[in-house]
Amino acid sequence: MHTTILGIESSCDDTSAAVIENGVLLSNRIANQQVHAEYGGVVPELASRAHQQNIVPVVQAALIEAGKSIHDLDAVAFTRGPGLMGALLVGTSFAKGLALSLDIPLVGVNHLHAHILSLFLARKGDAGRFPDFPFLCLLVSGGHTQLVVMKNHLEMEIIGQTIDDAAGEAFDKCAKVMGLPYPGGPMVDKLAAEGNPSAYTFSKASMKGLDFSFSGLKTSFLYFLRDQTRTDPDFVKNNLSDLCASVQSAIIGSLTQKLVRAANETGIREIAIAGGVSANSGLKAAVRKLGVSNGWKVYIPELQYATDNAAMIAITGYFKYLTGDFSSQHITPVARYDHL
Repeated sequence: MHTTILGIESSCDDTSAAVIENGVLLSNRIANQQVHAEYGGVVPELASRAHQQNIVPVVQAALIEAGKSIHDLDAVAFTRGPGLMGALLVGTSFAKGLALSLDIPLVGVNHLHAHILSLFLARKGDAGRFPDFPFLCLLVSGGHTQLVVMKNHLEMEIIGQTIDDAAGEAFDKCAKVMGLPYPGGPMVDKLAAEGNPSAYTFSKASMKGLDFSFSGLKTSFLYFLRDQTRTDPDFVKNNLSDLCASVQSAIIGSLTQKLVRAANETGIREIAIAGGVSANSGLKAAVRKLGVSNGWKVYIPELQYATDNAAMIAITGYFKYLTGDFSSQHITPVARYDHL
């Protein structure tokens, strides 16, 4: 028996569709929106309009690549939230209409949950290397930073989270202050490889427990640049690589410090990172190094599945389908969806 799931992702500025059969990824197509670069960030209205233009051809392309027709589908999974409301509405409406027309189940998916389950993506001929339960996941993205204990594919517990800015937000805002183009996080990562991470020191919040805070680091960075550019207007340009390396080191240090503490407190040695910031080369290297020194088994999603994509929505939909966890046609998108 074949179980074929179509996944649809439209939470922000990428329109994506993917097809999974029996847990194996057959296709994953993404249409990027380049229009936001000139505005220095995602413009919600432009994003929702682009999703409307892209969703039909992207779904069609995913089905063709997978060698499937819509009549082969057993369910349609879609991102319910969190995300931009207008963007989510496009994906939700399309998924509801398609599922209704085919008389097949509809599966609403939490975008954050899906980032974690991207670790279970497998392709044809790929045996896969998946975490054993329970495992500890550091979920880091533009809007969220959380420490999550995964008890099984669908049961999880948040044991730590940011009380203000997310790590990805800190990367992007620091990049913007330095005049780097959007999206800033990947540019900081690239330039950091050429700089000295010990060149400058920025204050980091000392949070109790396993929670994070990045607003103080961001403010410290802003004031440091303000003071330096008063005496040297070219300070940022002349020290860009060192600045990127130093701020990246500070953010990664905050993340890994809590990750080590969480691993020690829970006793879990199956450790993963997920979310858009898991694509950061510095963070990946730091977690792998900690894995060696602490005896962890470390799991990191492939680069193409770290950022927003429909493959992670489809695999989450697949696991929910197996348990009969379906959504009704009355379901609506949720812009803020912090609980997993």
